[in-house]
Order: sequence, then C-alpha cells, then structure tokens
Amino acid sequence: MTSNILSQQYESYLDPGGPYQALSSHEITWRDRQQFLESKGYMLRPRLRPGWTPSWLETGTYWRRAEDSAKLPGRPLLVDATRIVDGKLVYIKEVQTNDEESRIALLLNSYEDIDNHSVPILDTFVDPTDETISYLVMPFLRLLNEPPFESIGEILDFVDQILKGLTFMHSKGVAHRDCSPKNILMDAANMYPLGFHPVRDIYLHDVSTLAPIIPRSEVGVKYYFVDYGISSYFPAGSQERLVLGTAGRDQDVPELSDVVPYDPFKVDIFTIGNVFRQVFRDKYSNCQFFTPIIESMMRSNPADRPSAADAFQQWRSIRSGVRPLDRFWRPRGREETSLSSFVYDLVHIFTSITYTLQSLRRRLRRSIT
Repeated sequence: MTSNILSQQYESYLDPGGPYQALSSHEITWRDRQQFLESKGYMLRPRLRPGWTPSWLETGTYWRRAEDSAKLPGRPLLVDATRIVDGKLVYIKEVQTNDEESRIALLLNSYEDIDNHSVPILDTFVDPTDETISYLVMPFLRLLNEPPFESIGEILDFVDQILKGLTFMHSKGVAHRDCSPKNILMDAANMYPLGFHPVRDIYLHDVSTLAPIIPRSEVGVKYYFVDYGISSYFPAGSQERLVLGTAGRDQDVPELSDVVPYDPFKVDIFTIGNVFRQVFRDKYSNCQFFTPIIESMMRSNPADRPSAADAFQQWRSIRSGVRPLDRFWRPRGREETSLSSFVYDLVHIFTSITYTLQSLRRRLRRSIT
C-alpha cells in the first residue's frame, strides 16, 4: 500500500502526461512563425521552436523546474520574445495591417515628449504569407502593481505619470476608451538587474531561482498605456468628437451606449478615476487622499467631470498636501490586523534602510571610480 502511494507521488512529481507537454493552438501558430521572426531579429523561447520536445521527460526533473514547461498565456495575438541583437525582452503583437489600433499606436509613438506614456513601438513588419497581418514589437511590460507598490511615494509617482500621459494623449486627439488596470503597464526592466521570466515572472529566465528586485523608487520606472483596440482618433479641428459602443473592461462607465453618442475623452477620465479607486483607495487604508479626485473624475454626468489637464491640476494640489513622512510609508492593506501591520511596518523600515545604505555604497563606488 505504502509502495503504491509513493509510486503515485513520484509519477505525479514527474508528471509525464501533464497538459504542459502539449502546445496549445495559439502556441502552434507562433511556433510556425518562429523562423520568420528569427529572420527579423527576434527569438522565441525553446518551447515555441520547431521540433521542441519537453525537456523534463528526458532529464527526469519536475516539470515546474523546467523553463520550457511555461505555457504561453491565453492571449492568442501576443507572444514574448528576445531581441537577438541585445537580449532585450519584448512582446510581439499580431494586428491587422494598417488598422486603427496600429495607426493610433504609431501616431502616438511618433511624438518625442517626456509626458508621452504611449507604449513604444520598437519595430513593425508585415507577415510574409498574409499581407493583411502585421506585427508590432513593444517592450515587455508588467502589470502596474506586480510587484506591489512599496511606498506611498511610489504611488504618487504613478499618478503623476498617468495623468500627464492622459493629458498628452488627449492633446493629440486620441481617446483610449479602455484605461483599465490591465491596459496601464509598467516597464520594470530596471527593477530586475538579472532579468525575469516572461511567464513565471517572479523567477529568473531559467526559472532556477527567484529574480532579485530593486524597489522602483530606487531605479525609476515608467508606466505606459497599451492596447488601442477600441480607441478613437480625432484630427485637429474635428467638430464632432462623439462615439458609440459599449466595449471596454470597465463597465461601470454610466454613459456607454450603442444608441446615444457620448464623449470618449470623458470615459477616459471616469475609468482612470476608477483605477485610482480600485487599485489604491479601496485597497489601502492610508490612501484616503485619493477621495476628492476620485469623486471628481467619476461623476455620473460626463459634463461635470474635469478634463485630463484639470484633473492633473487638482491632483497637484492634493499631492502637495501629502506629508514627506507619509510618502515614505508603505501602503497599509485594509484587511491587516494590528499585529500584522506592526510586523509589516518593521520589515518596511528595515528594508528601506538596507536599500538606502546599498544605494549610498553604489554612489560612493561610482564617485571613487
């Protein structure tokens, strides 16, 4: 009996018949494009190369410890890749050639401005077998709160960037129309000095160990708007700036309609306000300073909401009232007990001091050399 149990556990550990040894349909599609993408300067992971077989079946290792067991997430139009010339991790997205999404992305990418927070387009090319398909190459970005924010100051920087970016986007006649947390991502490359795996992203690329992290406040990160799939562009001088449609991740927006035209720029204001509410104010007990701007941006009547520029001015006033000590402090989860808060506070203080000393050492070394 004991022998059978041990045998079953061992078979489960090896998992030779697990679902990770078979490619999904969209993985097969990208595998078949691998040689073309390589010719363009981008290499897919071993799993997505022709002739791949699961390495763990040959080595006898646990499948989760094998890099090539990491399945491509269920987003058929996206694949991670490595730029061959410099090893940079990128995302490649399939789009329709000259569609509105790619035109808007490339339009915004054409502006060199520090307040431009549209995702950079590093490269673009047409499929060799189907001219209706093209590919956009972008930096590999992470969710805005993965890893989590470590201080109120980091949150303030996020809001600064996003409201400046929204103001810039609107000034160029673009309404995003889907400003959900999933479409506001972070370039965290500087936070991971040894890199990270694109799927199992808390690990190094070979998934051998956890990836070392430097706090975003130490190295600086930039946040970007992505995915212009339902965005609208209005050239300068456009008189009618109204749209129809109910698409979008944020279905809290009250005016969405397939019948009554509405202002898409005011939709962006509402959805960004909802990001502030969901990601910060409702999650952390020491983020109540968001309340005035959330209430302003999420008014039910679109005409009563501020413009992006006015929202940023309101935010500047709110930001100036956040004390320096509060900016240093960590975001406190609403579900924390008194004991857990005490422990987390001690860890935060210790970690902050450690990173400060390490930063000072690095600066001293640079000044000596």
